[in-house]
Amino acid sequence: MLSFSAITVRLGGQLILDQATASLPPGSHVGLIGRNGAGKSTLMKVVAGLLEADSGELSMPRGTRIGYIAQEAPEGSATPYETVLAADEERSRLMEASETESDLEKLAEIHERLNTIDAYTAPARAARILAGLGFDETMQHQPLSAFSGGWRMRVALGALLFSAPDLLLLDEPSNHLDLEAVLWLENFLRGYRGTLLLISHERDFLNKVADHILHLQQGKLTLYPGGYDAFERQRAERLSQLESARNRQLAEREKLQSFVNRWRTKAHSARQAQSRMKALERMEPIAAAVEDPSLSFSFPSPDDNLKPPLITLDQAAVGYDDKPILTKLNLRIDPDDRIAFIGRNGNGKTTLAKLIVGQLPTVDGQMVTSSKIKVGYFTQYQVEELDVDDSPLDHMTRLMPGASTTAVRSQLGRFGFSGDKATQKVGSMSGGERARLALALITRDAPHLLILDEPTNHLDVDVRQALIEALADYQGAVIIVSHDRHMLELTADRLILVDNGKATDFDGDLNDYTNFILGKSDKPTSEAPVKAQDKKADKRARAEKRQQNKALRDEIKKLEGEISKLTSCRSEIDQALFDPDQASPKDKKLTVTQLMKSRADIEDELNKKEAIWLEKSEMLE
Repeated sequence: MLSFSAITVRLGGQLILDQATASLPPGSHVGLIGRNGAGKSTLMKVVAGLLEADSGELSMPRGTRIGYIAQEAPEGSATPYETVLAADEERSRLMEASETESDLEKLAEIHERLNTIDAYTAPARAARILAGLGFDETMQHQPLSAFSGGWRMRVALGALLFSAPDLLLLDEPSNHLDLEAVLWLENFLRGYRGTLLLISHERDFLNKVADHILHLQQGKLTLYPGGYDAFERQRAERLSQLESARNRQLAEREKLQSFVNRWRTKAHSARQAQSRMKALERMEPIAAAVEDPSLSFSFPSPDDNLKPPLITLDQAAVGYDDKPILTKLNLRIDPDDRIAFIGRNGNGKTTLAKLIVGQLPTVDGQMVTSSKIKVGYFTQYQVEELDVDDSPLDHMTRLMPGASTTAVRSQLGRFGFSGDKATQKVGSMSGGERARLALALITRDAPHLLILDEPTNHLDVDVRQALIEALADYQGAVIIVSHDRHMLELTADRLILVDNGKATDFDGDLNDYTNFILGKSDKPTSEAPVKAQDKKADKRARAEKRQQNKALRDEIKKLEGEISKLTSCRSEIDQALFDPDQASPKDKKLTVTQLMKSRADIEDELNKKEAIWLEKSEMLE
């Protein structure tokens, strides 16, 4: 069992972990979640022994082998295969000793231990792990120096998995992986026999791998049983209970304060007033749920509706230095398309995106683009290239020359950069905030087509959900490259498989593709070609569904406003009933009977609104 007892950590004078306490069951697979900057990686470093807590105690069974992926990618002339095999230090040591040991008794002990740790099947296991992470046989035997940093981090992950520690610590392992490798990793971790502590922002990944969720918020830890969906349900119930308790406490505080204000100057009741003042001081305030502007943002939809198609590729080819990477590309993009590019990293998804956005020319065939089209293109490079010494307002002002300050701030406000947030330095912002700023910058002119290449890498679960909802409301076309299945499932209704130098429609949904990748089914193929009118009907139906979803969200938002007003009115009546002297002028004119009747009417209306809200929310879900 891994236990945290009152762990406190301060970094740079800032309190990160505040008396954090939790106990993880032995052999559990725990997803560690929380907003960006909450301290998840800090907690994991404390567990790994890389950071010492200011106070508190961390306990685990004696002799526990801990595995934590290094921040530096492995380098040198060794191959991925050799690097992974070397990760099992005991095996490497015993294999070397078996070559040099002359004492027959000791040699027998060495071979017995090698058999015990299954050392002779290790080469096959190492090869399978590397294959799952995307390394074919040729790549497994190339030197590490031949690979990019992302691929070398895959080698580091493979070595960690191969070493099979008792406690496996993974900090966002999917960031350097494509969808195919994520699916393999998910399958591998589900069968992992040790204890797993995993930081991830991918809802589907957490649902499949985790059997507990450890939530880190405001320096405190709370352990929930089940995957991410179970956590969300339990957390919603807990927040609802907390809000009810807070409302009851506020009413009680108002009642006590009213008594104190009224009677503390009266000699005959001063003692009672003093008693109530002490009760007020002892009452620990229940904090309200904090509203976060980053959890709600929106893309500006194009003002003018262009006629289809927006872009057409006809037998096109694209590559670098006149060397084709993708050939015979036949693709049509319409204003209502929602497309996901799928396929392993390195097969050309980003190359195809660059062709469509106009950053690469065709080397064969042709691409026809609407003359008035505006395209917004997001990549991780844009996040990395932001000027750390400038503010969001500085960045947006440069890209919107001649625009009024109101227009500039309005675009920033869409993405949660209002007030002081608009003038803070980029250098002080989290990775998620920088990603949101990059999204704000590329959509400043309301593009007709959004191309998003791995937009979720720096976003936590809540902000990813906000991005999904923003894309659902956006009225333009969308092309997305992502390994986040939850996002793909809720955003894309057309899959383009980029593989073997081609880009073709994948006949099936994401579940079909998942089964295909995991070898559970053959690649689906159409028995007959889909007619053009059928494709148009499907697109129209999908666009109508998105519009219906937007209408539902608008209804839900309106209902929430009405419920909030009704709740406030009920609280005012309760105040008038508890303490008539503190009642509002309109309520003072009413008798107790009239107030009770008014409260009953509000309660009845509130129940109706909440029932409708629940029904609409279930429909949207």
